[in-house]
Order: sequence, then structure tokens, then C-alpha cells
Amino acid sequence: MGIFVACQSSLNDGFNQNDKNATVDNSIIQDDIILGAERFTSYLPLLSGKSVALVVNQTSVVGSVHLVDTLQSLGVKVVKVFAPEHGFRGDHSAGATIKSGTDQKTGLPVISLYGKNKKPSEEMLQDVDLVIFDVQDVGVRFYTYISTMHYVMEACGEQGKSVLILDRPNPNGFYVDGPVLDREYSSFIGMHPIPIVHGLTVGELAHMIIGEGWLKNEVKCDMKVISCLNYDHQKLYQLPIRPSPNLPNMNSVYLYPFLGLFEGTNVSIGRGTEMPFQIIGRPNEKGTYSFTPKSIPRVSDNPKHKNVECIGEIVQDVADSSLFKHHRLNLTYILKYYHSNDENNDHYFKSFIYKLMGYKEFTEQVSSGLNEEQIRSTWMADLNKYKDMRKKYLLYQ
Repeated sequence: MGIFVACQSSLNDGFNQNDKNATVDNSIIQDDIILGAERFTSYLPLLSGKSVALVVNQTSVVGSVHLVDTLQSLGVKVVKVFAPEHGFRGDHSAGATIKSGTDQKTGLPVISLYGKNKKPSEEMLQDVDLVIFDVQDVGVRFYTYISTMHYVMEACGEQGKSVLILDRPNPNGFYVDGPVLDREYSSFIGMHPIPIVHGLTVGELAHMIIGEGWLKNEVKCDMKVISCLNYDHQKLYQLPIRPSPNLPNMNSVYLYPFLGLFEGTNVSIGRGTEMPFQIIGRPNEKGTYSFTPKSIPRVSDNPKHKNVECIGEIVQDVADSSLFKHHRLNLTYILKYYHSNDENNDHYFKSFIYKLMGYKEFTEQVSSGLNEEQIRSTWMADLNKYKDMRKKYLLYQ
């Protein structure tokens, strides 16, 4: 079985329609899911008479209409928008400074929750009764939308505001794997003691955050999840809209959990090309594919190895990897590139790798020659504990 690359047409800045390197068995794809945002009768009564703020981006659509426009047309009093990483319209590159301002279409104030200001202040929530979170996540610990959700829940809990989460499926929700984060390496790209591939929707994770007391000072948050219908974790969900600028198709979404680890190395994963998170390489490497990262405004402003030819390979199809066969994080590539060029070894890992992996010993394990199975064995006790704990919070059995 291969990776599905082309997907349904986008409503906005959508997925690449021409990339058809492989296919996936249609019998395991779900196309009858009803999203939380589509279940109006379940949550519109909760918004009656309330001043509402929205945490949304380009993925926050109902049919072909953005949730902001939908709610305003239904008479909901929307007072402001909070924007996560990549901005309200999803058109900013990773790590780019997101400025607050006014949405030209609706006239609503847009407040950035990325950069210096990651948590809504008391002033920002003063005129708000309830905050809606409706953002498409990809199910990976270092994807920052879940960190934004955490801070929104924490701020609302501290200030007596309610949170409503409109749930969406997790495209990587069919497996759970990776090391559980050591709190010593907690950051905005990993706030919770969960594995790299956590196997939860944002709604399920929100319940876990509250249930495990992970909000600051164990503050309690008045939170409700509007769950999806007809979704389960065993089937695949195809995203209709790219969740961020550098995840242009489902191939990149599936490869992201393990190719994302290269962000903590001297290897490029294709930022600044047309195939981000689908190719890997670096200067002076041996390989079958060459590419030169370029600056792409609002996608990859300053990519690694900018304007320098990189040699490596295309990672199009992981049918032979552990992903679909055994539901496992694939360490093959990151180990391969460590051992492929001894001259690069001393400069291979960057300190960022500790935040991505979530524990310190990984670089020592690699440099000492441990293979993938030996490295994985050091995760398993904590991973199994997490899997048991996760069962308490599953909304989709």
C-alpha cells in the first residue's frame, strides 16, 4: 500500500492536485465524517447572547465558507479573531513574526498568538464570554497549534471564560509512537508529556490536558468539545486544505512526524522547494536527487542551505516502511544521514533536536551506534504508560 498524495480539491490555498506518485486503499479512507463545526444544533445554543472570540485559520471552514463568516451570518456576536502560527489566513512561513491587525473582509480585530504573545491576556479577553477553537491539527507533538490551544485554555480558565472546541479528525491519528516528552525539554513545540505521534484529536487532547492537570497551577477550564460524527482512529482522513504552508499534500502530512526531526540537523527537508517534507538532502552528500532551496515569500523566507545545491533523495512512498505496516515512527532516514558522511557527523545534530525528540539521550544513542530497534526499546516503558492513559480520553473508539 502506498502513500496517498493527491486529495480532494481545496477551498482555499489547497493541496497539490498534480502529485500522484502513489495511491492508498480507498476502503480505509473516511469520506462521510461530520466535523464538529458542522454540528450547528449542538453548539449554536451555547453561543446565544455571548460575545465570542475565535481561534481559527484557513482550515476553519464549514463546507466552502469560513467559520467566521458562517457564524456571523447566523447572528453570532463575533468580537475578535485569535491567529495561531502561520496567521489567520495561513499564509506565513514557519517561525515568521505574525502581526496583529484587522481582517479586511470582516473588519474584525485579529490578534496574533504566535511570537512574543502566545497567551491571551486579561485585556484581550475582557470583552469575551467564550472562545471557540477550530483549527486542523496533524497529530504531531511539535506542531504548534496544540500549544496555542493549551495557552487559550489556560488563559480562559484563569479568567473565568468558557472554551468550545469544534473537533476535527487527526490525519495521523491511526497510530501512536515516539518518545514521551521529558518535561526538561518542554517548549512551545512540545508542551505536554506525550509522544511525537500522540494519536489524539485536539478535542481528546484538550480533555487530557485538563484531566491530567497540565494547565498552569492545575487551573480548571470550563471546556466543551463538539465531537465529529462517523470518525474513528482506524481509518484515514484526507485533509481538504493544507494545514500550513509547508505541508502541501497528504504525502507531506504522513512524512512530517519523522522528516520533521531533520529540522534539528544539518539536513534540509525541502523547505524553499516545491516538495517540502518530501525530499531530504544537504551539500556534498551522495544521493539520487538534487535541489536548491530558495526563498519563497510567506512559505519559506529563509530556508536551510538557501541558494546552495543539496544532494539527497525523494521520499515519496513509505509503503515499505513501518508507518502503514506496523504503525511506527520511522527513524531510518535520520540514522542513515548521520552515518552517510563522517565529515558531517560533528555538525549533524543541532540543539533543536532535543526539543523535537523530547529527550537528551537520543544524540548519544545515535553516536554510540545503537540501531533503530535498540533506540526504540528505550522509549517503550513510557510509551506504553501513555497508551494506557490515553484510553481514558478517547472520544472515538
